[in-house]
Amino acid sequence: MGRIVLENVTKSFGETQVIPPLDLTIEDGEFAVFVGPSGCGKSTLLRVIAGLEDCTSGKVFIDGEDMTQISPSKRGLAMVFQSYALYPHMTVRKNIAFPMRMAGMPEDEQNKRIEAAAASLNLTDYLDRKPGQLSGGQRQRVAIGRAIVRDPSAFLFDEPLSNLDAALRVGMRLEITEMHERMKTTMIYVTHDQVEAMTMANKIVVLQAGVIEQVGSPLELYHKPRNKFVAGFIGSPKMNLIEGAEAAKHAAHTIGIRPEHIQVSTTEGLWQGSVGVAERLGSDTFIHIHGVDGCDPMTVRASGDVEVRHGDTIYLTPDATQIHKFGADGLRME
Repeated sequence: MGRIVLENVTKSFGETQVIPPLDLTIEDGEFAVFVGPSGCGKSTLLRVIAGLEDCTSGKVFIDGEDMTQISPSKRGLAMVFQSYALYPHMTVRKNIAFPMRMAGMPEDEQNKRIEAAAASLNLTDYLDRKPGQLSGGQRQRVAIGRAIVRDPSAFLFDEPLSNLDAALRVGMRLEITEMHERMKTTMIYVTHDQVEAMTMANKIVVLQAGVIEQVGSPLELYHKPRNKFVAGFIGSPKMNLIEGAEAAKHAAHTIGIRPEHIQVSTTEGLWQGSVGVAERLGSDTFIHIHGVDGCDPMTVRASGDVEVRHGDTIYLTPDATQIHKFGADGLRME
């Protein structure tokens, strides 16, 4: 079991409050991702759950037990950090075994768990190597293996892929998601990369300045962002936010339209602009358009073979059924 409940949790460093009063429930077996810009408090919140930071006030419950004053080693959680934190003089086998050895686990049980973890992470052929002989992705798998063998009630990941190159990030993202599907263990994952959040989570927690802006599934946040911050943060490329006369036509302070919900034409459309940079990705082209009232630049997602050049005049028509409306307070208008 791995149900985690935070009740009225706050965290301050001196006179500075980084997490105002906060309530959150992570259900057993969920893959929850904390996402937000740098400095939003997501890693601090994870460390509070782990017990590596004390709550200033409030309570942390794990499987119904109050763990607020319990040491990290007794919370039944396993944490994987941004740095691999492997012992360079030890083999992969000994690195994975380390927490079990410290806990005094019998050697035959240690070996059984090491072999099972290595098989699930494709590390069986590397057990007798040292970390210096491994790639970055393999080292991160060793760090995950060291967490798996503890058989925790929940895994906590603190930006574990940020030290990897783009290709390895994608591969490890898939491996961690597959691991969750196999193990069904609660996972909490911290990242500033909303693509990781959208592709891995079944629950996303969007944070800004220590405040939870919205909690929901990836598609809930995509289709019904609670406010302008979430609308502009979730989605890649981000939602276009338009103010002024065009928003007033919809009786809103701001309207939003995602790049994929705008039709492009060289002859006619509701809005007119000038083509800036066109990012050609093969299947898609992201066109950055200048001169659209209330939103400069505007980003449009078009087909990969669209014929546009820098400086061309272009016409845009939003899908009227996909327009999001926000009030002067930034909140969504239904």
